Amino acid sequence: MKRTILTAVLLGVTLPLAALGQTASDLRNDATTPSSVLTYGMGYGQQRFSPLKQINRENVKRLVPVWSYSLTNNLGEEGQALVKDGVIYMTDHDKTVAVDALTGKQIWKSTIEYAPETTRVVCCGIENRGGALFDGKLYRTTLDAYVIALDTKTGKEVWRTKSGDPKLSDVMTGAPLIVDGVVMVGVAGAEYGHRGYIAGYDAATGKEVWRTWTVPAPGEPGSETWPSNDTWKTGGGSSWLTGSYDPDLDLVFWGTGNPAPHNPLNRPGDNLYTDCILALRPKTGEIVWYYQEVPNDPFDFDGVNELVLGDLTIDGAQRKVVMQAARDGYLYVLERATGKLLAAHPFVKVTWADGIDMQTGRPVLSADTKATISERKEVTLWPSKTGGKNWQPMSFSPVTGLLYVNTNEIGWKYQPWSLDRITNLKVTQPFRAVDYTFVYDDPNTRGYLKAIDPATGEVKWQKPERSPNWSATLVTAGSLVFTGQLTGEFIAVDAATGKTLWQFQTPSGITSQPITWERDGKQYVTVASGTGGLYAAVYGDPNLANVPAGSTLWTFKLFED
Repeated sequence: MKRTILTAVLLGVTLPLAALGQTASDLRNDATTPSSVLTYGMGYGQQRFSPLKQINRENVKRLVPVWSYSLTNNLGEEGQALVKDGVIYMTDHDKTVAVDALTGKQIWKSTIEYAPETTRVVCCGIENRGGALFDGKLYRTTLDAYVIALDTKTGKEVWRTKSGDPKLSDVMTGAPLIVDGVVMVGVAGAEYGHRGYIAGYDAATGKEVWRTWTVPAPGEPGSETWPSNDTWKTGGGSSWLTGSYDPDLDLVFWGTGNPAPHNPLNRPGDNLYTDCILALRPKTGEIVWYYQEVPNDPFDFDGVNELVLGDLTIDGAQRKVVMQAARDGYLYVLERATGKLLAAHPFVKVTWADGIDMQTGRPVLSADTKATISERKEVTLWPSKTGGKNWQPMSFSPVTGLLYVNTNEIGWKYQPWSLDRITNLKVTQPFRAVDYTFVYDDPNTRGYLKAIDPATGEVKWQKPERSPNWSATLVTAGSLVFTGQLTGEFIAVDAATGKTLWQFQTPSGITSQPITWERDGKQYVTVASGTGGLYAAVYGDPNLANVPAGSTLWTFKLFED
């Protein structure tokens, strides 16, 4: 299958090809500077909101394609493009490209060569989700756990630092977060039995500045939540999605993943700091506070999903919050400064827990969950390991006060293995230790695009999807929500009603992250198209098997008479 980037354009203008250096101030202002996109999530707060409204609900139907560029990748596109000075930068697992934003002409391409064994233990998909721009360099990670810096003018490598070890199941697919000259990265690998961490590197030299392990060693804070055996060495706690940052508090917020293996029989205890929202100091990696969503997680309910910063009115008071629509099916709202839980509402069908105790912050386990943990009974629970929402990022509009979320409506029949079977697990082999099959209430509605009030959990509208959307959402002041579908359509819906206002059929499913930006007063929208077949296998949807391949970088503009 081939892969596509789509760019929706209002009008054409001539752009310079050389990107200038980006400063710390540029990064802090990224969300309010529509001419560029320098960070993952379109700003430190990852709201994926744009104040641009030249493209709006009245004229979006006039968008048409004008050029295309091939990405020549058959393994999926989950990345977010970056934009600076009329140049679009895009990453996938084995290349980084810079192209002219208006003509699609390639400026440079930098490729990565992997040893054959690298891709044998990559979970869960051979992907790269994006880069970061700072000080004239593009920073990215690689599948074999390197962090690298490329010159934005030439694509030449400036430095390369080995962060993890693929032989220990360390894999990197996420975009870096850069704060005050520190390049922060996370790592994947819990599904193959690694010990997770978050690390910071000097942006100029690549030298490691700090490393915070997400599974503590014996004697370290949190180690008392693990048994006295060696399970902590392969305890999981991946950090494979990008964190967010509050400059006023000087706090980075980063989510951590499931403990390993999924079956908890050999790891009694809360298993810190897995399934946590962590607040860290960017210069040192110090953990200031944490909130654990699923202690002793038996269900692969990664807590890694994006952490969106915003201001909400809760109980009559304005609060600065961090929001996460977690895989466990709950929408969590926490106070940014302290980690205090302010709200926790289910946003999909949830049966593994009866609710969240607002005093302790801990889930109230359902009878079925208790039965499968204590007696290994087969039970049917919601949501499944794919989550109420997986990695696909949501967006938040400070205008409407709503989150726009692509959800999964998928349950599973679940049964854990016996303890003797777990003891045979080895690093670089699947650390699951459970048997499961997916189930659906309605196979014709396996997901929704929803508009949700994060303070109350109220769903304002929802758009049903036969196959869940695996793309990020983007919301604009033009009252539009952009997202992509696994069947290849790039769509724009009305932010007030969810009505589809425009769509364009791309040559492959869309699993990436749309952005919008402007140049000389003209607005553009950019998105990548391309899936590697993983999602058809996961969801068992025969319709997806017939989606044709594509490998194109598209640009759109409004049709002109």
